[in-house]
Amino acid sequence: MVFGLPAGELALLVGAILIAGLISGLLAGLFGIGGTTVIIPVLYEVFGLLAVPEEFRMQLCIGTALAVTVPTMVRAYYAHRAKGAILNSALRVWAIPAAAGVAVGSYIAHIAPSAVFETTFIFFAVFMSMRFLFGRDDWRAGDNLPGTLGMAAAGFSFGCLATLVGVAGGSFATLFLTLYGTPFHVAVATSTGLGLIIGVPATIGYMSAGWAYQSALPPFSIGFVSVLGALLIAPSAVFAAPYGARLAHRLSKRKLEVAFGLFLLAIATRFAASLIF
Repeated sequence: MVFGLPAGELALLVGAILIAGLISGLLAGLFGIGGTTVIIPVLYEVFGLLAVPEEFRMQLCIGTALAVTVPTMVRAYYAHRAKGAILNSALRVWAIPAAAGVAVGSYIAHIAPSAVFETTFIFFAVFMSMRFLFGRDDWRAGDNLPGTLGMAAAGFSFGCLATLVGVAGGSFATLFLTLYGTPFHVAVATSTGLGLIIGVPATIGYMSAGWAYQSALPPFSIGFVSVLGALLIAPSAVFAAPYGARLAHRLSKRKLEVAFGLFLLAIATRFAASLIF
């Protein structure tokens, strides 16, 4: 028995977590996202078997998944930067507002029912998926990115929304950049940088938010972040991230858009199922 589970059952759970990490890394490199929608359902079952109370099990899943995005996004960011595809001017403007948005999002997530931000994300994910599945190149909000104030406001909203739904913010940034004429591959690459900017303060926020529940959390947890879970997922995710980045640069623009749209629909379906069932 390890952590209250039979050794064979624990081995299966560890295997599932490692596979989730590989998929997460591929998604990080391919779409500029952290792959948390793969990690969170797996962790939810693992923490359920470890008898983590329902009232904060989801917070522990989100915090741990966000922690995994940090090393994953570092690897994906440098893989894309090697291709010269990062829009550094956008990241410089987004950095501070996105971090501020994370702080606000962490507070809202702590006090609001989960259904509020899950529902919000479902509608937003469906809208984004329709944009990429059925949209055309002439679907634009503008030919150039907004000025500093508009970019800062966007960065703040990315940080806030990303923290509420447990993603690294790449989905939001990719949509935003493409609506202002940024090439899709550049938008995806730049989103990996934003994911890193959001991932670090969001992880710290979840650690702080869960500190009061420390005695009820699984071993090797710091607030709402399971260090053990993150250590199991991170190596496989980091390993797979460059392969996703290479694949992104080999696929045609249209194939990448369709794949991204389908992925967003899967995200919306997962959140809708959690609300219904």
